[in-house]
Amino acid sequence: MSENQENMTDQENAMCDITIVHQDILDKVKKEITDDDTLYNMAGIFKVLSDPTRLKIINALMLSEMCVCDIAALLNMSKPAISHHLKSLRQTHLIKYRRDGKIAYYSLNDAHIKMMFDLCITHIKK
Repeated sequence: MSENQENMTDQENAMCDITIVHQDILDKVKKEITDDDTLYNMAGIFKVLSDPTRLKIINALMLSEMCVCDIAALLNMSKPAISHHLKSLRQTHLIKYRRDGKIAYYSLNDAHIKMMFDLCITHIKK
């Protein structure tokens, strides 16, 4: 059997052979499902995190607070390019910054960001 045929068989096996709605399950899930606004905000975070450069920035900021120049040097990118990525990360509250004179230092907004990153790595390596 070819790989395509195996995939088709697997897809067919994943479908129900009859149509039936389990009302008790449906009622329970409807009561407990996450609200649309929260899911919309989650999608925004996942969208921002879908860029490997932004994940590298998150990874670097897990290790140390850094300024734009540091991050640009680490990733071998221009400061404007890094600033663009930092803006996206700030808008979704994944990172924050503090000013020290003329320098802005970036860090993770809170410990949850590192937890999300670590959880994803654990999921990938399982």
